[in-house]
Amino acid sequence: MPAVSRTTLVIFDWAGTTVDFGSCAPAHAFQNVFAERGIALSSGVARGPMGTNKRDHLIEILSTPDVAVHWKSQFGRDWQTSDVDDLYHAFIEIQLKTIADTTVLVPGLLQTVAQLNERGIHVAGTTGYFRAAADAVRTRAQAAGFSVSFNVCADDVPEGRPAPWMIYRVMEHLGIYPAAHVINIGDTIADIRAGLAAGCWSVGVCDSSSETGLSLEQFNSLDEAERTKKVEASARAFRDAGCHAVVRTISDLPRLIDAIDAQTDPNPTRLDAWY
Repeated sequence: MPAVSRTTLVIFDWAGTTVDFGSCAPAHAFQNVFAERGIALSSGVARGPMGTNKRDHLIEILSTPDVAVHWKSQFGRDWQTSDVDDLYHAFIEIQLKTIADTTVLVPGLLQTVAQLNERGIHVAGTTGYFRAAADAVRTRAQAAGFSVSFNVCADDVPEGRPAPWMIYRVMEHLGIYPAAHVINIGDTIADIRAGLAAGCWSVGVCDSSSETGLSLEQFNSLDEAERTKKVEASARAFRDAGCHAVVRTISDLPRLIDAIDAQTDPNPTRLDAWY
């Protein structure tokens, strides 16, 4: 990487991007909350709205036709706001219990951030987590050596992803603009859409993503062909959502920044190659 970059800020998502390979903690928490009420969620349904505010996530799950039918069969009525409140409180309790076991840095993160620091690039975080979970994750990540200049959670803004408000809050706090000098990197479609809405570089990371949906152990247990198949499927989903670029792993981010620096167009543009 060159000594100076036109990228001045990288905003990382947390679960599935910097910690919790596969974003397993929230997915399992959603499945457990519904299982306690007699409703089995597939991984796909549990992960579908991943990256959004967790209360909104619950509403989207409840609005899924199959889940709505099962809910009515189980309880004799359609779901209502009080059910969302009940589910959300239960989710909070489960999520906070799992953070200690799941806040493990993804491979290569510290080396990548060290390269960003060498070039004077600010590092910040955003998350769909509620404040207590966001603080707990940040504290454990700091103990493992990863720190951010500023962290925003869904509770801090009027609307979570895919709205751009968390990204804008980071930019405002750090005094960094224009958006073309900012990279937003995440592991969900909601992350991609938030980056696009903010007008910054919107990047998807594939191997650790919720889209791939495998823990590090599960991912490493696959043969190379299967890992490639999984990663490429996630890349297609991100590209279909309109992202500007994808990286296989977080370790590839510095090479992507080199490619961004080499662009003649000052505005974010689609880069189809792997980096």
